[in-house]
Amino acid sequence: MNRFVGWMVAGALATGSSVAFAQAKEIKIAHIYGKTGALEAYGKQTQTGLMMGLEYATGGKMEVLGRKLVVIEKDDQIKPDIAKSALATAFGDDKVDIAVGPTSSASALAMLPVAEEYKKILLVEPAVADAITGDKWNRYVFRTGRSSTQDAVAAAVATPQNAQIAMLAQDYAFGRDGVKAVKEALAAIGSKATVVHEEYVPQATTDFTAPAQRMFDALKDKSGTKIIGIIWAGAHPLAKIADLKPERYGIALAPGGNILPVMKGWKQFAGIEGAVYYYYGFPKNKVNDWLVTEHKKRFAGAVPDFFTAGGMAAGIAIVEAIKKAGSTDTEKLIAAMEGLSFDSPKGTMTFRKEDHQAMQPMYHFRIKKAQADEWDLLELVREIPAKEIPLPVRNKR
Repeated sequence: MNRFVGWMVAGALATGSSVAFAQAKEIKIAHIYGKTGALEAYGKQTQTGLMMGLEYATGGKMEVLGRKLVVIEKDDQIKPDIAKSALATAFGDDKVDIAVGPTSSASALAMLPVAEEYKKILLVEPAVADAITGDKWNRYVFRTGRSSTQDAVAAAVATPQNAQIAMLAQDYAFGRDGVKAVKEALAAIGSKATVVHEEYVPQATTDFTAPAQRMFDALKDKSGTKIIGIIWAGAHPLAKIADLKPERYGIALAPGGNILPVMKGWKQFAGIEGAVYYYYGFPKNKVNDWLVTEHKKRFAGAVPDFFTAGGMAAGIAIVEAIKKAGSTDTEKLIAAMEGLSFDSPKGTMTFRKEDHQAMQPMYHFRIKKAQADEWDLLELVREIPAKEIPLPVRNKR
């Protein structure tokens, strides 16, 4: 029976069936992300960026090696079990060549073993947890998104040396990995700043009175600069913490970067400094120029955001990897991607051979006091180059 089916397919190709020919030539990419759920805004940006990245890297043709690029979208609803099942379906039933995603770190950790089982590449964007390229990593996993440690080192560089810090984070992999990374990053750069308290709360928390008071109590009698650092995905608690008046105890807030609709509400915090993965006005390169210009054209003057840039980096990486490999064969792709440098809206990124993490710059920012328009939010203190971000290899390769 199998031989007969195979003969029919071969016969169809031999007689020039356009349908069979088209199917054979397609390069299928699965994008698994939170189309719905608490991180929907992040997922939508990533999808926009991914498609713009594929377009940019192919010169608008949306094909590589003469083969059409086809993107199959799947909604994981920010649920790890759904994410895992979606990836298995993409590899097993849809026969995709490569997968991208997801939005949530918890979903990503559930997906990693599926990539190994099917021996297909999962390009992680934008999930952040260190474990993704750390102790849960396998050789089929690459990541264009930044890791918790890359975030943390950038934040550490922007933190005063004498700071006493209380950390607020969500109680799951993203939050806990993030706080752990902050502590390690401070040590790695030789900072004298210290994390003196850690506060973990459920992702759906809306009342921060109790955790804020515990942080206030931990910091109020400390000397030096007193800071509450916040690691958060989704609706941000900065304003709610500020409403509880931490300044009574001489405590400052350090929220880190976020998406533009969130940071737009931070004008009252002008002068606060932190670190961010991307802000449209910071990078000066032709890829970012194209992204900003085209995004404004296509989205009624809106500028690209945090996760749009990440999605674009993933799209460009896929195209450059396939070009270099000359194939969509997984082993050839792995060989091509290890050590691969490629352009992105942030400048050059490079997949480190040891754990497939993209090494990349970060940005030290200050919230502007005088903002020319609704998106003129941040001023650049300085770009932190990849070489200044010591990133330990955490996997068991």
